[in-house]
Amino acid sequence: MILTVTLNAALDLTYRVPRLTPHASHRVRDVSERPGGKGLNVARVLAALGHRTTVTGFAGGDTGRQLRALLAGAAAPAGDAEGTTEPEPGRVTDALVTTAGATRRTVGVVDEHTGDTTQLNEPGPHIAPEEWQAFLRTYTGLLRQGTEAVALCGSLPPGLPVGAYATLVKEARTAGVPVLLDTSGEPLRRGLAARPDLVKPNAEELAGVTGTTEPLRAARAARRRGARAVVASLGSDGMLLVTADGAWRAAVPQRLAGNPTGAGDSAVAGLLSGLVEGLPWPDRLARAVALSAATVLAPAAGEFDAAAYARLLPSVPVEQTGTG
Repeated sequence: MILTVTLNAALDLTYRVPRLTPHASHRVRDVSERPGGKGLNVARVLAALGHRTTVTGFAGGDTGRQLRALLAGAAAPAGDAEGTTEPEPGRVTDALVTTAGATRRTVGVVDEHTGDTTQLNEPGPHIAPEEWQAFLRTYTGLLRQGTEAVALCGSLPPGLPVGAYATLVKEARTAGVPVLLDTSGEPLRRGLAARPDLVKPNAEELAGVTGTTEPLRAARAARRRGARAVVASLGSDGMLLVTADGAWRAAVPQRLAGNPTGAGDSAVAGLLSGLVEGLPWPDRLARAVALSAATVLAPAAGEFDAAAYARLLPSVPVEQTGTG
């Protein structure tokens, strides 16, 4: 079982409009609702790949109940009519902790003319100290229930200590469970010091905690700060992987137009699935890049275009760029 943690879960709403024009009224052509937040997106992609996954974090209020209902029953069988792969029902287990505050919503507005997406993210609910303690009990219990790997993903809701992810990394290491951290800013900086097995920032997030904008130097600096391995998302230029065994870059052969929301979360799913399957680092990187690209072609985060993924995976070139 793979465990994903989403401390700031969301109900994702996606609106599609023919053309987005500032200061104008718009007729929405299509609306979709999905369980959201980075860790939930990761879990849905992992489940679509065939991995049993458990999600934990916080959920509360009417939006939290709606999110949990969607998580339990709204996923279509894998391989729907449009070719978008979603998890089979039952592959994602809900271990979310109930909070008094309401789960946030995120709204993505897709401009169908340009393919661009405008994202609006609400703040999360305030987490009380007793709710954080309840979550810690749930989390440590799950780590000891056959968890093969854990992903800690996304922002921190109000009320949580900035070192929350560092605490969770340490708990995973104590339990002997490989841990991936995907966050930014001070929570990432504190988390690095706890020595996660892998971090997956984008280039801007990596520069923010290392002080250097050159991705390879920044990734090496992140390893010196505590991460055992670093995967940096470089946008349309693909991804960079730096480990103790070496450094590699990979990108899809052609640029793809579409909705990039959730592409990084699919990359995390690729890295985690590769880890539990025992794949070599370059193969994990190729899978992450192919899944990320296939997600750009899907209508919403937490999904990927199955046909595109199958086509892209064998075509992703992985080049070694030096030592770690």
